[in-house]
Amino acid sequence: MKKKIGFLAAGVFIAAISMQAQFKKGDRMIGASVASVVVNSGTADIAVAQIGSNTSKITGFNVSINPNLGWFITDNTAVGATLNINPSSNKTTYEQNGSTYQSDKNNNFNIGLGGFVRHYLNHNGNLAPFGQLGLNAGMSNYKTDGFFYGGSGPTAYKTSYEGNTNGGFFFNANFLAGMTKMVGERTGLDFYIGYNFSYNKNTFKKTTLRDDGNNGTIDSRGENETTTKFTNHGFTLGVGFQIFLKGRK
Repeated sequence: MKKKIGFLAAGVFIAAISMQAQFKKGDRMIGASVASVVVNSGTADIAVAQIGSNTSKITGFNVSINPNLGWFITDNTAVGATLNINPSSNKTTYEQNGSTYQSDKNNNFNIGLGGFVRHYLNHNGNLAPFGQLGLNAGMSNYKTDGFFYGGSGPTAYKTSYEGNTNGGFFFNANFLAGMTKMVGERTGLDFYIGYNFSYNKNTFKKTTLRDDGNNGTIDSRGENETTTKFTNHGFTLGVGFQIFLKGRK
């Protein structure tokens, strides 16, 4: 019995190390990647001489999901299309004596389309290193809201605000270097790092309300519109999976 188990284990091991990541012109690749996944939660104690001790709580997340579909135009090079889905959120609250006196919340959602070129280098066994260039662009939506309680007694007041973007736009360009680890004849896991350039443009409309006396009555209202443009350079760390389908003969 032990001999049979030993032969079976040896057979599985040999099959694993001999698994070849072999791609052919006309093959397809279907998969998705998840990059720069950040989920954060924390607190901070703040002491200000004039108002005493305060506590700040921060929660948020940022994730980028990119489904892809590609075709091998040579035995080592694939071109294809990607869908970019990028939700993010951040909330900060400030508390004193167990009561929240300020809250700020931001939600952002980007969705767009793009393309990529991936080239696999010479590979052996079940590891296939690659380089990839990608471009994508799309719509950006940004929303924010919050409030602040100030003053005391007859001078107490509450300000609240909310805003959102109109016609937001984003563009990303990235270069990735990574490796596909084959875990089956036609299935692989991607591990990669890379550089990302991004450009965003948003026209942001914000409304601010003030309630003097904090009695539920709006005493003043303000509106403004701001257009922002910014660029960003950053590094990406991600994982993904690919399913490689044989092309038609």
